[in-house]
Amino acid sequence: MARGLILTSQAKSTSTTFLSSFSTCSVRLFSRRRSFRTSSPFSRFFCKCALQEHHAVQAMAAYKETFSKRMALAGLKPHHRIALGVSGGPDSMALCVLAADWKISGLDSADKESGFIDGLLAIIVDHRLRAESEEEANTMRERVSEMGIRCEIARCEWDDGRPEQGNLQEAAREMRYEVFHKVCIERQFGILLLAHHADDQAELLVIRLSRNSGVLGLAGMAFTSQFFAKHMYTHGVDPMRGGILLVRPFLDFSKKDMYMICQENEQKWVEDPSNRSPLFVRNRIRMSLQKFSSSVFSSEVQSVISACRRTRAYVDKICSNLLHEAVTVMDQGYAVIDLKTLNPSKVEDICLAKFIANVTQYISQRHRPIRGNTSKLLLSYIRRSPCKTSLTAAGCYLCPAPGSRGTKILVCCSANCPLPSKVELFYSGSSAEEKYAVPYDLKEIMDNANTSSNLLSEDASDVHFLNVTSGSVLGEAKRLNLISESTYGSILMLQEEETNRFKFKSEVTPDYQPKYAVESVGTSHKQCLRPGQMGFFMNRFFISWKPCKEDVCREFTQDGDLVLERLDYKCSFCSHGHDMEAEIRHMMESDWLYLAELSKSQNAVSSSVTEQAAERASSCLDYARVSARSVLQMLKPIPVAARRSLPVLVDSQGLLLSIPSLSFRHCPCLEIQAKFQPRVPLGGGHSSFI
Repeated sequence: MARGLILTSQAKSTSTTFLSSFSTCSVRLFSRRRSFRTSSPFSRFFCKCALQEHHAVQAMAAYKETFSKRMALAGLKPHHRIALGVSGGPDSMALCVLAADWKISGLDSADKESGFIDGLLAIIVDHRLRAESEEEANTMRERVSEMGIRCEIARCEWDDGRPEQGNLQEAAREMRYEVFHKVCIERQFGILLLAHHADDQAELLVIRLSRNSGVLGLAGMAFTSQFFAKHMYTHGVDPMRGGILLVRPFLDFSKKDMYMICQENEQKWVEDPSNRSPLFVRNRIRMSLQKFSSSVFSSEVQSVISACRRTRAYVDKICSNLLHEAVTVMDQGYAVIDLKTLNPSKVEDICLAKFIANVTQYISQRHRPIRGNTSKLLLSYIRRSPCKTSLTAAGCYLCPAPGSRGTKILVCCSANCPLPSKVELFYSGSSAEEKYAVPYDLKEIMDNANTSSNLLSEDASDVHFLNVTSGSVLGEAKRLNLISESTYGSILMLQEEETNRFKFKSEVTPDYQPKYAVESVGTSHKQCLRPGQMGFFMNRFFISWKPCKEDVCREFTQDGDLVLERLDYKCSFCSHGHDMEAEIRHMMESDWLYLAELSKSQNAVSSSVTEQAAERASSCLDYARVSARSVLQMLKPIPVAARRSLPVLVDSQGLLLSIPSLSFRHCPCLEIQAKFQPRVPLGGGHSSFI
C-alpha cells in the first residue's frame, strides 16, 4: 500500500463554506503571521493580499467563536479535563488548533514546567494496519506536541489477527473507540472531542438511506453522547463510572473549513491512502458526493439532516419522560411498565417504538438496533391494553404482571436470549480502583448540556417527520420544500446505487462476520469467580467476592443470630481459603427445589443431594437452613421469568453456594454480593442532537 501523504498548509487551494461572506474566496490563503513590504510597482498585489489576509483573520475569528459556543452548548468549560481523538488528518488537526486556543483563551492553563496546556490530551490510535502507520503516528505526536498539547500514542493489538477486508473500517472504528475509552479512563479524562463534521453527516445520510433507515437513524451522529466500553481493561478500572462523554463540536463545519483552519495556522496533516479506496462504502459515497459539490446541494442536504435531528431530539425527549414516568426497574433485574401511566393510545408510533426498544435493550443489555419485524411486533404488543399474552423478543420475555389484570407489563431478560459469549466478564479488584475515578462530575456537565438543549427543543408543531416511514423521508422533504427536485433526484440516485451494491453483496458473499460468536445464555461456557475478584455477569449484574478475613466459621443459633463467642469449627469453604473458586450461572428450577429441601432439613440435607455435597454442607447447615428460608420468602414475589436471569454461584460438584443478589449464602464466610447494575443505563445514556 502506498505511503500516507504528508501535506503542508500550502498544499491545497480551498474555500470555506462556513460563512457566506467568505464563500467566494477561492485563492490560496497566506498566513496572517506573514508580513509584506509594499512598494509602488506592486501596490495592487499587496492590497489584494492584505484583503485576503483580512478575510482570513475574520474567518478564523468566526471559527473560534462558533467552536466556543458549541463547547458551551455541550456544558463544557476550559477548566475541564478534555481529550482529543487525533488521526493526523486535517479534521483532527483543526480540532487541535481550536481546542488549544479555546483552552488558553479561557484560563491560564499553560503548565510552566512542562510547557503543555493543562487538562488537554491528544490521543493518537495506531491501528497497525499499514506498515508506515507507526512512523506517521510518531510524526503526528511531534507536531501536536509543538502545539503545546500532550500527546499519547495507543497501539492496537489484534488478538484475532488483522480484520477481513470487507469489515476493515468497521473493525478499526470499534477498536479505536475501545482504545479511546481505555486511555481516557486510565488518564482520568471524562470527555473526548471528535472531529466529525457536516460532510461526514452527509455521507452517513446516504449510507443509512441505502440501508432503509428510519428518520431517527437519518439524524446521523449525536452532538454529544455517552460511550460505554464493552470490555474491562485492567485491575481497578470500573467502566460503570458513567462511561466517557463524546462531543462533536464540528458538526456545523465543512471539510473545506478543516483545510482552511489548518492552512491559516500553518499546520501539516496526514492523508490516509485507504480513504481513497472504492472498496469501502463511505469512500465511494464521499467521492460521489464530490460530483454534487454546489453550495445549494450541500445546503439542502444539511436541511434534511437538520429536520431529522429535530425529530430525533423531540422523540428522545418524549421517550425520556415516558421512561421516567411509566417504568419501574426492580433490584432483581426486571422492569415493570405501567400501561395506565404510559397510555399507549396517545403516543405516536415513533415515540412508542423507541420507548419499548429502550426498555428491552436495557433489560437484556443487547444494544443492537431493534428494527423490522421485531420492532413492529413489540409495538403491536405494547399497544394492546389490557395486556393478556406473553411475548419473547429482543432478548426479553414480556408478560402481564401478576395481579395487575393486564394493566402492567413485566419485562424480564430471557434465559435463552442470544448474548456475546466471548466477553471479559471478570477482573481482579484492587485498592487502585479509586485511582481511575474521573476527577469531576460528568453528571453536572450533562445536566448543563440538557438545560441548554431544553431551551432549544422543539414542540410537535415544529417537527416534520414524526409520522413519516423510512422510505418516504426524501419525498416528504421535497414536499416541504427542504430540497429541490434536482437535489432530490441526486440523493435518490446515490441511494439507489449503494442499495443495489449492498443487496448484491448480501446475496453473493456476506463478508461481514460479527466480532463475537453468538450463543444462548444457556449454552455451556464455564465462568468462574474467585475470592478477591469482581466483575459483570452478562453485562447486567455487578458481582464482588470479598476474601474471608477470618480463618473459622461463626456458629449460629436456630433463629440465625450470631454467637460471636463460640468459634467451634472449620468448614470446608474456609479450609479452601483463597484457592476456592465458584462457577457462576443463571438460576435454574433445581436451585429452587434445593432451597426448599435445605430449609426443611434438620440434621442433614435430603437424600436427593449427593453424599459428597451433603458432607460439605453439614458444617454450615444451621446457617444455610436459615438463609434458605429467608431467600425463599424473597423469591416468592419475584416472577418466575425474572428468577431465571438471577446469577447464582455453585461449586465444582454443582452445590448451590450463593444467590448473591438475594443475600443467600451456604456459609457466612462467603462474602459475595451482586447488584443489578447494567453497563449501559436505561435510555442508552446521555445524548443530544441539537
